[in-house]
Amino acid sequence: MKPFQEFPAHLKKEIRFVLADIDDTLTLEGLLPSASLAAMERLRDAGMAVIPVTGRPAGWCDHIARMWPVAAVVGENGAFYFRYDRRLRKMQRSYFKTAAEREADRRRLAEVRAEILAAVPGCAVSADQAFREADLAIDVCEDVAPLPPEAVARIVELFEQAGARAKVSSIHVNGWFGAYDKLAMTRRLFREVFTEELEAIRDRVIFIGDSPNDQPMFAFFPHAVGVANVRQFADRMSAPPAWVTQRPAGIGFVEMTATLLF
Repeated sequence: MKPFQEFPAHLKKEIRFVLADIDDTLTLEGLLPSASLAAMERLRDAGMAVIPVTGRPAGWCDHIARMWPVAAVVGENGAFYFRYDRRLRKMQRSYFKTAAEREADRRRLAEVRAEILAAVPGCAVSADQAFREADLAIDVCEDVAPLPPEAVARIVELFEQAGARAKVSSIHVNGWFGAYDKLAMTRRLFREVFTEELEAIRDRVIFIGDSPNDQPMFAFFPHAVGVANVRQFADRMSAPPAWVTQRPAGIGFVEMTATLLF
């Protein structure tokens, strides 16, 4: 991973989109600093579309799409995207699965939840689960004492034994049924909203993240960036980002923005 401060000037001029994970990428110690919001505003005002790509739930993403300075948001690790048209005051929602399919998945995930809670002491269902539409989030260090790596690995194993996909973030293990991830839904968003094929313009996009569930994005985008805290997951990632900031979390996002717009 190369220091983002060395990002070439001629490449800065080509960037049109900034995609960003939220937890421990835009946030800092569980809070969204005003500096992160200001950085998003600066990117928007410079003509770049800012798009959070997160594991957070649909209820939060509705708020984010409406009230943050963003062009759209991809949520629940790719289960959907939301885009708020400020001129028409209308929310556009696009899901990977139908409402009936999501309801069937929720019933299956309820069984997996019971298995995980019984098998892994110390974990809990995430506090934001009530606002989710497509996945199950198991808290491994947000509102519970941090679980050891072997416990996190056991949660992943239980999801996968049930036929679900599982991804580890800095705070949760998220599990869902379906052949999608953050990258798959980002492709759909770009096709349907921006009328762009992501493969054709990926060198005009920056993605910034911090943890193993960002690996599909790190692997796909040549200008992928990790905030400094991504280093703690280096031994668990086969696809690290090309670039890294000096500072962690939201401060690293602000650093990246300052470098990009300098």
